[in-house]
Amino acid sequence: MGENDGSAGDGVGGSGGGSERWKERGVALRVFVYVFATHLFAGFVWILFYVGEHAEK
Repeated sequence: MGENDGSAGDGVGGSGGGSERWKERGVALRVFVYVFATHLFAGFVWILFYVGEHAEK
């Protein structure tokens, strides 16, 4: 594990290979969280419409 073998992973030292992989994982995680949160919000809105449609009037 040398200083310049790209295995740092945190963007400090190394050739940047680990840093680039870390950024890709961060972007993938962020996309997953955003997609999950969007679907969760859409599901909540759908439930509101469903309950509103079936409410006693």
